[in-house]
Amino acid sequence: MTTADPHRAVPYRPDGRVVFETPRLIGRHLVAADAEPMFAVYGDAGAMRWVGDGNPLERERCVRWIDVTHRNYERYGYGMTALLDRATHDVAGFIGLVHPNGQREAEIKYALRRDYWGRGLASEAATGMLGYAAAVLGLDHVIATAAPEHVISHRVLSKAGLQRDGVRRNADGSQTQMFAWRRAASGQNDG
Repeated sequence: MTTADPHRAVPYRPDGRVVFETPRLIGRHLVAADAEPMFAVYGDAGAMRWVGDGNPLERERCVRWIDVTHRNYERYGYGMTALLDRATHDVAGFIGLVHPNGQREAEIKYALRRDYWGRGLASEAATGMLGYAAAVLGLDHVIATAAPEHVISHRVLSKAGLQRDGVRRNADGSQTQMFAWRRAASGQNDG
């Protein structure tokens, strides 16, 4: 029996391959059937207040996002993943490492269905994704962004081991709180 090299990226396969697990969640590659659960998360106007431009996504954009994610898995070896509730196997939300607008650094992004909020699952998922980023993908640095006033997201990111890393002034005059995670020399998270 051969064992997989833990430092090699898991190639994308349209089979929903598991990429990380936590005590309460399973992170797996996206499949076409994730469009409807994705719409349940990203189509929720209230939940999207803090995501991207603050506007909910239409179903068609969720389908396209899955296609983009498949290309990201081929290009980078990673992208967005579905988060499954281990107890029910329902899609609880999504998390991933992305390069918005072609930025150089991998950025962690996440969103959960409203009925999964307030349980500590976002921090658990972010910790799992960062562990995957270090151990499997070999990444040494991941960033995150949040609105300066979105203190709940700040707590999620801090609990997962990201550190505040300054404030970015955007072209439209708004500001974005930056966070960074860096793998310690020992291979463990330094946060």
